[in-house]
Amino acid sequence: MVPNSVVLTLEKPGNVSLIEANDSQRGLIFQEKQKAASPKQFTWVLLLKAHRVVACIPWLAMSLCTIFGSIKKRIATSSDGREEEPTYRGKKMYKFIKAFLAISIVALIIEIIAYFKKWDLSLVHNPWEVQSNVVQWSYTAWLSFRVDYIAPLIMTLSKSCIVLFMIQSLDRLVQCLGCFWIKYKKLKPVIEGEPYDIEDGSSYPMVLVQIPMCNEREVYEQSIAAVCQLDWPKDRFLVQVLDDSDDELLQNLIRDECLSWKEKGVNIIYRHRFIRTGYKAGNLKSAMACDYVKDYEFVAIFDADFQPNPDFLKLSIPHFTNNPEIGLVQTRWSFVNKDENLLTRLQNINLCFHFEVEQQVNGVFLNFFGFNGTAGVWRIKALEDSGGWLERTTVEDMDIAVRAHLKGWKFIYLDDVRVLCELPESYEAYKKQQHRWHSGPMQLFRLCLPDIITSKISVWKKANLIFLFFLLRKLILPFYSFTLFCIILPLTMFIPEAELPAWVICYVPIVMSILNILPAPKSFPFLMPYLLFENTMSVTKFNAMVSGLFQLGSAYEWVVTKKTGRASESDLISLAEREQKTMNEEKIQRRLSESGLEILGKLKEQSEKVPIVKKKNRIYKPELALAFLLLTAATRSLLSAHGIHFYYLLFQGLSFLVVGLDLIGEQVS
Repeated sequence: MVPNSVVLTLEKPGNVSLIEANDSQRGLIFQEKQKAASPKQFTWVLLLKAHRVVACIPWLAMSLCTIFGSIKKRIATSSDGREEEPTYRGKKMYKFIKAFLAISIVALIIEIIAYFKKWDLSLVHNPWEVQSNVVQWSYTAWLSFRVDYIAPLIMTLSKSCIVLFMIQSLDRLVQCLGCFWIKYKKLKPVIEGEPYDIEDGSSYPMVLVQIPMCNEREVYEQSIAAVCQLDWPKDRFLVQVLDDSDDELLQNLIRDECLSWKEKGVNIIYRHRFIRTGYKAGNLKSAMACDYVKDYEFVAIFDADFQPNPDFLKLSIPHFTNNPEIGLVQTRWSFVNKDENLLTRLQNINLCFHFEVEQQVNGVFLNFFGFNGTAGVWRIKALEDSGGWLERTTVEDMDIAVRAHLKGWKFIYLDDVRVLCELPESYEAYKKQQHRWHSGPMQLFRLCLPDIITSKISVWKKANLIFLFFLLRKLILPFYSFTLFCIILPLTMFIPEAELPAWVICYVPIVMSILNILPAPKSFPFLMPYLLFENTMSVTKFNAMVSGLFQLGSAYEWVVTKKTGRASESDLISLAEREQKTMNEEKIQRRLSESGLEILGKLKEQSEKVPIVKKKNRIYKPELALAFLLLTAATRSLLSAHGIHFYYLLFQGLSFLVVGLDLIGEQVS
């Protein structure tokens, strides 16, 4: 007999049975009886929950009305067709996404009908066996066709993208390990010997400082002031202001600014080209053709929004001393407006990883990386030996770096020398910048591939250039990011036979995002927005990559990134109270020069004639179409009770919606 048990004897005709019930079972039976005995309590619980649900309905209704009202207003006040982006940003890809979206909506409707009709067609192998309505027959035929033909193709494509994804993730992991090793060993470039005699100004090398600009009304003054205040003997460096502006008034203002610094004893020259050929590369090439350039040994380049510290040259130039193989010294960018809005915060994450991990690791272990186009110092001999500035691509900085590397020149990256600059604050400016940055490398790859193959550098360096520098990081990354997460993933919701595993869409991307965010630890709260935004930007990057690879017309467009003129952190507070026009008028009146009075009169005349154009936010059709596509796939995922897939598609679709409505970044009226 079992201890603590109750024996029940039940008599039935023909036999006797014993049933043993222990105390725990008896307790469960008692609890069930107690629940059954109090139906009123259960009813009150249900009523309480129902009351809470009903109370949320008005709040949800108000929220939805507010959201749809904002969407309607944004669409109604968006820019008209005359301000549409170039052809690469809408046409063919937009048509493809629209067709994909239409097919997905039709498939979703059929899936919903099948779900509520509770069609169990798992045992049907031939659509002709189904004796029902046309919809059910069509659905059965679709299932058969999808299993036999579509699913194998999608599975092959998805597996290929997953392999590329894992290779790129491994590359990212190796770079992070290299960065950790640099930090652990405290590896950094060192200056060999005494660079120059501090007391003897003639021992300082001759340095040329160039500031290329084009219609940079907001930032020209602060950049010229920062460069002119560099701590270097005045007779040992020359400032070239290379102005490609097409605004005559702005040209006069920049020229007047240069004259004011020349009066203070700074060697500064203002150069203006009447024909803007070759954009920035053509501007730099024209400046290097001057006769007096042969007297200089180094050239430092700063874009118009960059403001170097006074000790910039003293921290960078000495690294060339006793190192005749060094052709470039690149410094790090630091951003004055990184906390301005969500868009600038996300850009800061990307660029911190680029400089602290990519540039530093490549500089320490390979002595090669892509020149960032600004905040760097070149040995003029290295520029001339590499063929000088060429106008064949929109990434002239990467072009000259690759050619110099093929000639055997080495590069140094200084992570502890930082130059202030600003990030694009509007999505429109950021999108145009990213298009140029991702189409240019593909143009360059097509042009320099034969030179890489026939060059005299080692096989390892050739492999690094071709497979890592160009193919993996410039071509494969945007390809798999767009194809896998924006096309294949929503497609697999309608083709469950090719469903992606959870580790592909969730775990590995999160780990990679954490690695990306490590150089900017204060940005950890923005981990998920960063992951979603990177996938959202894959549309622009993929489009740019294709246009550059196949030489589409948009690949050669150069759009100057819009600046706001934030000179320092303190300017973020006073920017709203500062008017550029007022500053220009006060500056001109203060100088009391005849030319200044003429410019002032032209400024006033222009302000009277030119009507004020009110800028409006834009909408981006490809992003909106992809938003609806992902939300459609999320709805289909909900029918199949997918967990991670549903939440990923939902939030990624909302991310595309926010970007498509231009609700990220700088907001204008």
